[in-house]
Amino acid sequence: MIGKVFPKISTRGYYDLKTGKTIKNTSYDIYPKTTFQKILQNSEIVIMIHGLRNNKSGALAKYVIAEKRLKSLLYQHDVVGYSYDSNTAGVQYKSTALSALKIGVLIAKKNGKNLSKFILDAKSKNPSLKIRLMGHSLGAQVILSTIQSLAKNPKNKGIIESVHFFGASIPADSMKPKIHGNKFQKIVNKKIVNHYSPYDDVLKAAHDEKWVESPIGYRGALGTTCPKYVQKQVRPQNHRFASYAKTIKSFP
Repeated sequence: MIGKVFPKISTRGYYDLKTGKTIKNTSYDIYPKTTFQKILQNSEIVIMIHGLRNNKSGALAKYVIAEKRLKSLLYQHDVVGYSYDSNTAGVQYKSTALSALKIGVLIAKKNGKNLSKFILDAKSKNPSLKIRLMGHSLGAQVILSTIQSLAKNPKNKGIIESVHFFGASIPADSMKPKIHGNKFQKIVNKKIVNHYSPYDDVLKAAHDEKWVESPIGYRGALGTTCPKYVQKQVRPQNHRFASYAKTIKSFP
């Protein structure tokens, strides 16, 4: 692994870390470009989307964890990272944590159009490419917004092969057909898998403090869900992606 440049899609520096304001109107950057051209000719890829409080190196660590875990489960295809401005200002201090979280959510929502553009571009280059999305914590919001963006066009039916959530911070009713369930059902070809944990201290705090309307990653989904949705209760040591990765028993 040493010296390997991890392939990634990046929107770093596109959004203001203090306000969430859009700074750059470009869709995304990819690194390294030559590697990406090769990867996109393959039959399948996984895009790993990290959570809040990740700078570039923190984000990179998550992709490496995802790749190692999937390889250990004999998954043969490439894992690429999705790196966005989630290291919002003041997230580490109690007094400013909530406002920093709100800015983080705003930036994650805006990234939906960036990631959906990448997916459309990738599929236009290779229509048979299967794209799987893995999102940890706030990464689930990026995925939700991506699904919302793609669902605007009926041509995008089944464009994403599968979605895998870990410690997801989106609301527990997100998978209800009338909320976002119908959109997921349309855009995701095979399945939406939610790894949730009632033992996750970070999501418990978010729930108790009402920072998030009962996160889907904490106690699972509320109410009726779309047919392609399944959930697995897991017991990670803590909220970190490294802990959730250890609970993955099979993929996809």
